[in-house]
Amino acid sequence: MSVPSLRRLESAGYALHLVGKSWAPRLLAGTGWPVTVRAQGLLAAARQMRALKAQLTAHGAAPAPWALLMTKSLSSALEARLGGVPAVGYAYDGRSLLLSRAFKLPRFDHASFAYWQLVSDFLGKAAPYPTEVGLNPSAAQTREAQALLTAHGLKPGAYFLFCPFSGPDDREGRKVWPGFGALAQEFRARGIAVVVCPGPGEEASSAALAGVIILTGVDLGVYAALLALAHTVIANDTGPGHLAAAVGSRLISIYGPSSSAAWAPLGSNVILMHAAWPSVGRVVEASLETYHP
Repeated sequence: MSVPSLRRLESAGYALHLVGKSWAPRLLAGTGWPVTVRAQGLLAAARQMRALKAQLTAHGAAPAPWALLMTKSLSSALEARLGGVPAVGYAYDGRSLLLSRAFKLPRFDHASFAYWQLVSDFLGKAAPYPTEVGLNPSAAQTREAQALLTAHGLKPGAYFLFCPFSGPDDREGRKVWPGFGALAQEFRARGIAVVVCPGPGEEASSAALAGVIILTGVDLGVYAALLALAHTVIANDTGPGHLAAAVGSRLISIYGPSSSAAWAPLGSNVILMHAAWPSVGRVVEASLETYHP
């Protein structure tokens, strides 16, 4: 959800160097931005920040970098301070004294607006939030996804992709729409190809979906390309749903009673079904509305 904000910084003339989790380089490979995987532990991350600062300012080739903190944690501000990099972020979690510039955290209708507002505060200029995230997989990731499809007799735009799982924070499965099994049977009866890409530990629940094509061990960037090439993605409240919206997929996002619309995927191709669980028939109808095999 932070990609539009990062693109805005780039458009304003800032060279971006991102620091994030281990999956970030694969996810952002198509952007062209350099990504460093954050070291584990506070002191190690601070040393990494100091080394990165030295690298970026070597031989006076560039001005001293700023750390724009998309996270709101105290630890991220402390890492930047110990690493000698002036940091900008929201005044939150008692970290204002650690920041070079601290901005008040307003209330937002949607979580992604917080990233956009932070950049607005940093640049000193407001702007309307864009309608699309605009994340693109790399050309290599798209080629790999197309090769996977060909190996299974599939063509771009001629399959549906299910994301029937939920995140690790949903230990009781309250965000899992119970209709995926019946939906898979309905699609199978209609001769429609369905793809599922389970993560570690999700293989067993994938196998319970009748007739779906299961692709295991798919790289995150290739997964993004598969989402982009699908006719429609049908997802629970989970990360792949946000990824589908980010790459511009036609997405049916099923947000049940336990999900907050403030964290729903954004995009002009997103069909959000929120609050009460939708019927299988309603999801089938929305899925096939634009499908012309």
